[in-house]
Amino acid sequence: MRIAAVVVNWNGGDENLACIRSLLDEGLAPEWIYFVDNGSVDGSLERVREEHPDLTFILNDENLGYGDGNNIAVDAALDRGADLFLLVNNDAVLGTGCVARLLESLERDPQLGVVGPRVLYTERPDVVWAAGGKLTFRQNLSTLIGHGEKDGPRFRETRTVDYVIGAVMLVRREVFERIGLLDGTFFAYHEDLDFCLRASYEGFGVACIGEAAAQHAAGHSTGGGYNARRKYMVGVNTVWFLRRHGTPSRWARFFLFDVLSLPLVWAVGLFRGRAGAVVAKGRGILDGCRGIRVTSATVERPNGW
Repeated sequence: MRIAAVVVNWNGGDENLACIRSLLDEGLAPEWIYFVDNGSVDGSLERVREEHPDLTFILNDENLGYGDGNNIAVDAALDRGADLFLLVNNDAVLGTGCVARLLESLERDPQLGVVGPRVLYTERPDVVWAAGGKLTFRQNLSTLIGHGEKDGPRFRETRTVDYVIGAVMLVRREVFERIGLLDGTFFAYHEDLDFCLRASYEGFGVACIGEAAAQHAAGHSTGGGYNARRKYMVGVNTVWFLRRHGTPSRWARFFLFDVLSLPLVWAVGLFRGRAGAVVAKGRGILDGCRGIRVTSATVERPNGW
């Protein structure tokens, strides 16, 4: 089975190096690791080239975002005959045996199309960031399973989920052939939700393989944490996700639990230093309804959101 790994970088600094070392430690061939650079200017591309010259490099003149950055490499690897595709955020590090356990799950269950490990915080590796996700169509559309909880045996089981986290995702070739690539129009956030939901529509199983683990420094490319830029992008893309997958009941849940709750969330945010991010999310929802998309300017300009 030929595995192609894809790492997309935009000014990712030295986190790229730890990510790539973990892929090599997992036995992936350097020439099958696609390092996609989205027009970085921080010297991160040069550092990766110096330390790992045998990777397959794809250089873009501009920031194409997460989706289209991955799609360029996936297209190239499809043409080259790859059987499996490991999409890995450049701030993620695979745990020992992660790839082997993901592969075993696909071999045991031919119906599975998309799998991922349980993902832990890089800074707190005993705390779960996500053991897969569940679509609720409430706040932010979904819930990360186990988010912020102490890691333990109950998160180390295989479970069917609505989506696996785009930070580390192993995909069968047949999934791309049947449903197409990631939707690059999201640019950043919700591509993983959309991709996994489309895969499930076509009969592919989606599962979190809890025995496999990875660590992730979540959201570093957009500032990390509960910041205005990130919340704006989530707000915009939530509306676009619902434009594709929404039903009357899903729109109603979103409006009731997310939109109508914003004033209360803003009031609480005043005491937590988050009020500006709440306003940004509200503006994002409004802009999504107005047909505005997230673009490279949203991420790159100081006040692009």
